[in-house]
Amino acid sequence: MTGPMGIDLAGKNAVVTGASRGIGLAVVRELVSCGARVLGGARTPSPALSEATPHTLAVDLATLDGPARLVEHAIGTFGGIDILINNVSGSESQDGGFLDVSEESWHREFEATFFSAVRATRAGLSSLVERRGSVVMVGSVHSRLPLPGVVAYSAAKSALASVTKALSEEFAPRGVRVNSVSPGLVRTAVWTGPDSEGAKLARQYGVSQEELLAGLPAQAGVTTGVFSEPEEIARLVVLVASGVLPNLTGAEIVLDGGMIKTL
Repeated sequence: MTGPMGIDLAGKNAVVTGASRGIGLAVVRELVSCGARVLGGARTPSPALSEATPHTLAVDLATLDGPARLVEHAIGTFGGIDILINNVSGSESQDGGFLDVSEESWHREFEATFFSAVRATRAGLSSLVERRGSVVMVGSVHSRLPLPGVVAYSAAKSALASVTKALSEEFAPRGVRVNSVSPGLVRTAVWTGPDSEGAKLARQYGVSQEELLAGLPAQAGVTTGVFSEPEEIARLVVLVASGVLPNLTGAEIVLDGGMIKTL
């Protein structure tokens, strides 16, 4: 089966973390459209995820054994894995600055955003080496644009970018490509939901949520003035994971509408 971008992943097996909604769900759909068998892991698999793939697992990826359980389930179900997409993150926002971030928040953020990826990758590497597979970390522009309200999230994403480079240096000679895709503002439930960050900011500024979202990208420095869509990020993630670009490894690819201005 060939997907919308002409990518054929028939016979490939993939694992996606944080797959119930947003970018993770979009990645699952894109992989399936390209012919891959996909196991989507989430704390609470959504009906949309179950519609996208018959292979789901309810698992808390912020726990010590959760990521390994997910990967081992995939290997047991499929016989091996070719693609690992580490997408899950905590993304806890704070009303204040550094001193307002509790010890518990730091731990939750790193467990979900950083250690989940470390543990899933560790669990999958034997199979990925055997099948000359690919790992994609879903990062964030906040690894380069840390702000007080997302200081723990930014730090965890920066750590993830560092691990991406180190893993590529060690495992690319053994056939495993490791890259990261770093989105900017993406139109997900983080911004559009009724109890989301977008709703909170709209109340704070006394405007409707629709008005806030219409102007937010430009205010945040997005040159195009619009949000990225989850499907756009998913297409890039799948392209990077697919092997269409076989010498792409150790790279961080930013898709942010021009939000990062520095070289």
